[in-house]
Amino acid sequence: MASATLNIKVSPRRMLGAREAAEYCGIAAKRFPVECAVTPVAMPSGVKLYDMRDLDAWIDSLKSGDATGDDELIGKLG
Repeated sequence: MASATLNIKVSPRRMLGAREAAEYCGIAAKRFPVECAVTPVAMPSGVKLYDMRDLDAWIDSLKSGDATGDDELIGKLG
């Protein structure tokens, strides 16, 4: 039986562009800005990137039922 060794080097990245963030969350890129409540971080260069930790926290809030919908938020303001 033949065997092979595969060496993969993964560079950990914390900040993601919109398309990468959408893929990370499992949301279509077109739906991502509508569905995702995470605000991107403006980097010094002016590029807006999404923090993976913020995305994780948002997904965790969806799982626990803590996510606040727009209608509920508007109701609290009135």
